[in-house]
Amino acid sequence: MHSDLIIIGAGPGGYETALTAAKRGMSVTLFEGDNLGGTCLNRGCIPTKCLCRNAEVVSQFKDAEQFGIDDFTFSVDFGKIMERKDGIVAQLRDGIAMLMKGAKVNVVNEYASFRDAKTIIAGGEEYTADNIIIATGSDSRSLPIPGHDLDCVMDSTDLLSIDHIPESLTIIGGGVIGMEFAGIFNSLGSQVTVIEFMKQILPPFDSDISKRLKQAMTKKGVKIITSAAAKAIAKNEDGDIVVTYECKGKEETVVSTDLLMAVGRAPRVDGLNLEAAGVEYSKRGISVDDNMRTSVPGIYAIGDVNARMMLAHVATFQGLRALNAIQGKEDSIRMDVVPSAVFTVPECGMVGLTADQCKERGMKVRTGQSFFRANGKALALGESEGLCKLIFTEEGLLIGAHIMGVQAADLAQQCADMINAGFTIDKMEDVIFGHPTVSEVIMSALHAVK
Repeated sequence: MHSDLIIIGAGPGGYETALTAAKRGMSVTLFEGDNLGGTCLNRGCIPTKCLCRNAEVVSQFKDAEQFGIDDFTFSVDFGKIMERKDGIVAQLRDGIAMLMKGAKVNVVNEYASFRDAKTIIAGGEEYTADNIIIATGSDSRSLPIPGHDLDCVMDSTDLLSIDHIPESLTIIGGGVIGMEFAGIFNSLGSQVTVIEFMKQILPPFDSDISKRLKQAMTKKGVKIITSAAAKAIAKNEDGDIVVTYECKGKEETVVSTDLLMAVGRAPRVDGLNLEAAGVEYSKRGISVDDNMRTSVPGIYAIGDVNARMMLAHVATFQGLRALNAIQGKEDSIRMDVVPSAVFTVPECGMVGLTADQCKERGMKVRTGQSFFRANGKALALGESEGLCKLIFTEEGLLIGAHIMGVQAADLAQQCADMINAGFTIDKMEDVIFGHPTVSEVIMSALHAVK
């Protein structure tokens, strides 16, 4: 069977690109050996956000007294929490299937591999295409330390299928995945300890945001140990898990009933037979140029598998960039202006350069900060914990926004729109912010710029 375009992998990058290509009149064959939606829908973004919402609700119940609600009691039915998560995932998965059918995308529910640069083998059948996009995503990494392969060591996929609330949970890794799960299970009643190798949690985020999040989560009872290297994992006589780690030259241990390994993700290239197609790759992923072209003409790689930036929405727009390259279309997609978020309690959002990155580049910048405790809407919501930090060039061009607090992810998107539009301090001062809204923290940070 021949198609204009073959896409391997039906995550956000794969299925969104398939839809767009079909709408543009191309014949498309989409391969997916697992469920439609990829890691994001089935084992990542969506199920974790479902649990994050549960964590928020529970946190609000715990704080009911501040809203004048006394003698309030509640119980958590973890089975129903997981049923809700699974139901939402199934609903969205069915929705993708309907979209594919409506767009007349040929979906092949088989794992695919290359026979050569123009030929794919799947389910014993041959498929050819003028162009091929690889969108196979990534898998969880594991630290190569003693005990890392014990049955008790869970990755994020395992934890999303757990049938109980851990009495105690140790998380190796204080990145996005680790901190989201830390917030979820802390809210649900677990005693949570996070061990992070770097000097701060959420290493890609601005250091001021990271510090304040650490303080906020510590207040909620999460134990966070930074600059700590996990050395070994074992089980003691009671069946509990013992993690040995080194911090400040001293060897320490933490004991818990459950353990999550959350130390990043690795591009998924196994089984693709990239050698047969001549595609260059390494442990860091498939090499691509700015138009997502691999080393082989007509073959592209998007999303986690090229490891440029492992975010679902980045995969989607990399797919659009690749499709535009295939069709000779110009675009103005800015891959350097990408909003990202971590849905902790409180949540964090960011876009653009951090202050540390600017310093490393020798850039002179102007900054402004505001605090959620001075925002009327945040106070009314009972969400006074938070910080908004804006970064401008010396000439006044907005180049970064870093936010911790209620609705931080949405506020970061608002700032991303401004960066894309080339907003300066003067132009931002002409924007009317609604009152009372949480977005006024942006206006307040703007007014504080020096």
